Amino acid sequence: MPTTDHDRGHETLGEQECLRLLGTTGIGRVAYTQAALPAIRPVSFALRDGAVVIPTRAGSDLAHAARGAVLAFEADSYNDTENFGWSVTVVGPSRVVVAGRAEDPDGCLIAVQIGIVQGRRTRLATRGVAVAKPVDAPTA
Repeated sequence: MPTTDHDRGHETLGEQECLRLLGTTGIGRVAYTQAALPAIRPVSFALRDGAVVIPTRAGSDLAHAARGAVLAFEADSYNDTENFGWSVTVVGPSRVVVAGRAEDPDGCLIAVQIGIVQGRRTRLATRGVAVAKPVDAPTA
């Protein structure tokens, strides 16, 4: 979550902190390939047995795209009033779990195995603490 604010500090998060933060929210975004193009969809999710688990419909584009593919998942939380927050991404192989139940016979779950986990926190810098300089945008 890069920012151009010179008064912000950026912290790279460890894997355990990333997983802890993921457990504090239930909405994120999954990135996948649809018709050879990138697609991003907001989804609800849970963490289960080393995977990000996402409910969807068995015949959905997302379910078709997830069969054995490597997917990316991102969740975040921000405080607009104080301008601080965090972002965590997970990249890993996926699989579709058929989970039809009486109340949702067409439902299934996508499990994205937690492979690569990266996270960042940004917050107001405090006096005496070095602030990361913004990354310059690439020139055309």
